[in-house]
Amino acid sequence: TWHLKKIPQIVRERTFSLDSPKFEAKPTLELNSVCGIECQRKLPVPSLSDLKDLLSYETVFENGTRTLTEVNVLGAVLDPAANTTTRRPLRKKRQIYGTDSRFSIYDKRFMTNFPFNTAVKVSTGCSGILVSPKHVLTAAHCLHNGKDYVKGSKRLRVGLMKTKSRGNGRKRKGAKRNGLPSFQWTRVKSTHIPKGWFKGVSGDIALDYDYAILELKRPHKRKYMELGISPTIKMMPGSMIHFSGFDNDRSGQLVYRFCSISDESNDLFYQYCDAEPGSTGSGIYLRLKEPNKKKWKRKIIAVYSGHQWVDINGEQQDYNVAVRITPLKYAQICFWIHGNDGNCTQG
Repeated sequence: TWHLKKIPQIVRERTFSLDSPKFEAKPTLELNSVCGIECQRKLPVPSLSDLKDLLSYETVFENGTRTLTEVNVLGAVLDPAANTTTRRPLRKKRQIYGTDSRFSIYDKRFMTNFPFNTAVKVSTGCSGILVSPKHVLTAAHCLHNGKDYVKGSKRLRVGLMKTKSRGNGRKRKGAKRNGLPSFQWTRVKSTHIPKGWFKGVSGDIALDYDYAILELKRPHKRKYMELGISPTIKMMPGSMIHFSGFDNDRSGQLVYRFCSISDESNDLFYQYCDAEPGSTGSGIYLRLKEPNKKKWKRKIIAVYSGHQWVDINGEQQDYNVAVRITPLKYAQICFWIHGNDGNCTQG
């Protein structure tokens, strides 16, 4: 069941103008984080002033101007036991783990229907997921490498899968056959990235904050997926997660996969879902029962951050890592979407 949780409040305190970014960083597909699972377990719980700093955020507008918004955090519960993780046996593998268990979705009836139609393509080479009529959730590193915004993020666009071709049924010249999706591209009006992602704040790339919201210039009329708060592995049916994205090695195809989570920290899921670059930024979702109802509901509980080398017991191991939507991140993303925290009190 989805459990309702009391959500902390994120309140805007001050907004400053910053210099326009250079937009010169190279997009990184594989991240080499120094802080792996063992290191995550030893991290101190952030203090309230740390949280205010980490959850302050930069906004970049389509004309290249940039602001920094400082926030206050009200009602956050700082749980010192939160970073303990459940350990599972570790195994050393590559990005496709054993038999490739990904499914390419070819059938238009599936592709253009919920939940698959919530997957979008981001013009910097990542995936994302629709979370409102005007907003897309993706990974921060698809836009910013920790020091500067990536090339191509200045004129950022989002591709929504087209449901049908225009015209009177005749194939347009160059139209794709064989059921591959074609995209309707929409310009991005503004992007929000938490300050916790920037190297200056954390001294190193903090994977915990690898998420961003894109506000589209024009609203779409599709069904989008709601945010949920990430439960612990124990509370998931079969500890299974699902996500769809546009993996680079299957050009133009929508690729769906499901798998179980191997390990978790307070902010991250470590799993062996088969995924290739291009699917980074996909929304990871679960299907659980609504409280006191017979209805099932899918909600986004994490953002797929990508393939990651991590330090475990002094040696490098690889995982696919996802950033969990904690109550604090739920409050922040919800605040970005609605512009106030009134709609974000219950997650």
